[in-house]
Amino acid sequence: MTEKPVIMQILPALESGGVERGTIEIAKALKENKWPNIVVSRGGMLVYELKKMGVEHIQLPIHSKNPFVILQNSRKLREIIRHKNVKIVHARSRAPAWAAKIALRKCPGVKFLTTFHGVYNIKPEWFKKPYNKVMVSGDLVISISNFVTKHILDNYHIASSRIRLIYRGADINKFNPLKVKPERVIELAEKWQVPLDKPVLMLPGRLTRWKGHLVVLEALSKMKNKAVTCLFVGSDQGKKEYYKEIKEKIEKLGLETNVLIRDYCQDMPVAYMLSDIVISASTDPEAFGRIIPEAQAMGRLVVGTDHGGATETIQDELTGFLVKPGDAMALAKTLDRILDMSLGDRKKISVAAIESVRNYFSISKMCEKTLKVYEELALQK
Repeated sequence: MTEKPVIMQILPALESGGVERGTIEIAKALKENKWPNIVVSRGGMLVYELKKMGVEHIQLPIHSKNPFVILQNSRKLREIIRHKNVKIVHARSRAPAWAAKIALRKCPGVKFLTTFHGVYNIKPEWFKKPYNKVMVSGDLVISISNFVTKHILDNYHIASSRIRLIYRGADINKFNPLKVKPERVIELAEKWQVPLDKPVLMLPGRLTRWKGHLVVLEALSKMKNKAVTCLFVGSDQGKKEYYKEIKEKIEKLGLETNVLIRDYCQDMPVAYMLSDIVISASTDPEAFGRIIPEAQAMGRLVVGTDHGGATETIQDELTGFLVKPGDAMALAKTLDRILDMSLGDRKKISVAAIESVRNYFSISKMCEKTLKVYEELALQK
């Protein structure tokens, strides 16, 4: 390429979340590699990160699923594409993808890229499948795991040759145990009132039912190792009923002295270092699940459920442990087994997990592969 094309990423909003973080990370990689790029969303708390790095953000109600708003957005996107000389539009969600697809009907030569970030519900099929199908209508489609790729091929008519597998990633510069000073861990332990004389188990993630908090509570009640502290770290996002249900379950099982619920944490590397075991107990399969590679990068021992993206980020018994989804007894036995392991055996798994993330699941790998997809599209006639 003699000239790098302008890239436009579009997504519903720039609040917290894997899609949002990935957008920011790609925008940063494009900027560092001197690719002109812009981001379109309805806005959010992460817009400041784009401004900090000098990447333009354009605010539109691109999150809206209202057909009339989608049409309005398509016209505005068309104006932006022409005015900014955009050559590749990268859509990361369905409503923005529809607005982009409609806009590109009158923008010849502009390439369309989509990232299939999750496993979308296809019921009822007469409505959902046609709506979801926009995510496989790009010139190329990025899939974030083999699990997602299988879902795409099983449910949509698309040639596998148009799919590019690019795993999400952990920032191995940020999630690096050597960069977390012990004082920071002690400070967070004091702030959260976490006793340091007992093993700490942690389930990070927003308080929503499918993340498996209730399964973890059942597992804690079945463990033979009772002297543990379990941290639930994540926002309830206004779901007060589920928060109340968790609290009632804690009381019912007599776990008041074992379980602490703490809000969203800005400094997750320190939170991981505070824990001995990190749990991903999702009862529904994760499309990828960043928690696992982030915790592995910090050298933490990880237990995940044996479905979805976890089966790709965890090699059972080698870089972590897999248990049957929703099986509290299996989880309890695995947690007990890990706590009874020798320090040498734990260290072997920790070292292998760090190596796995560095080789396959880092942000640098994700960005490098995504930029290659942009290059591939730019060279297409």
